[in-house]
Amino acid sequence: MMGRGCSVLLAASAFACHLFGQEIKAEIVGAFVWGEDSPFGAVSSIIQDLLTGHAIRKLAYGPIEVSSRIGFERVSADEVGTYVNYATTIVNSSDSTLSLQYGGISIDGLAVSLPRVIPPGKKFTKRESKSKTYVVEPEKMQCFTNGFLSHDHLFSADGASQTLKVSPKTALTVSSVVQDPRYYSLRCSIEGCHPIGTIRYYIAVNSQDYVFVWPGQSAIHCGK
Repeated sequence: MMGRGCSVLLAASAFACHLFGQEIKAEIVGAFVWGEDSPFGAVSSIIQDLLTGHAIRKLAYGPIEVSSRIGFERVSADEVGTYVNYATTIVNSSDSTLSLQYGGISIDGLAVSLPRVIPPGKKFTKRESKSKTYVVEPEKMQCFTNGFLSHDHLFSADGASQTLKVSPKTALTVSSVVQDPRYYSLRCSIEGCHPIGTIRYYIAVNSQDYVFVWPGQSAIHCGK
């Protein structure tokens, strides 16, 4: 999964990712990358959410439309760190059921693993408390509690390989959150703060990769 994740996250150009001490170079052809349209591929577009004014990026291919929103929040007032999150909606206008799988995410070229998720009503174990980088509690995160992200379908380390189904003539939204691996990940000014660098992630719909590329400055601050 990591090798495939690295290759698609930086699609459209050759790059190197490190896996078990080895440098692997790969170039991916055939992924639908937002902003890199071709006559036979998906069509990119961007709209503004009518309620919030936030930007939504879309990739449309035939009866399938995949849209993306991206946000961030600080880990906490007492801890250094930033959570980067995204919500992806798949609209299936076809007469067939679609399969949906997690792909991967990178921040400034660094592949980031999914954390474990603590369900509502449960608490950290002692082991989890010592390694919170890889464990998150959505019910304590502002981007979930204020509705920017949905709890309904959440990709996590425990279910990264699961396959979801999108029934005909319906839509499904999935969410994901990771901790930015960089120590200094935000740039702040009088206008506010935003992540620096570039965020890339992808999902697979019917085994076809849909890649979204976001500049960090476009991420919505959905936390406090």
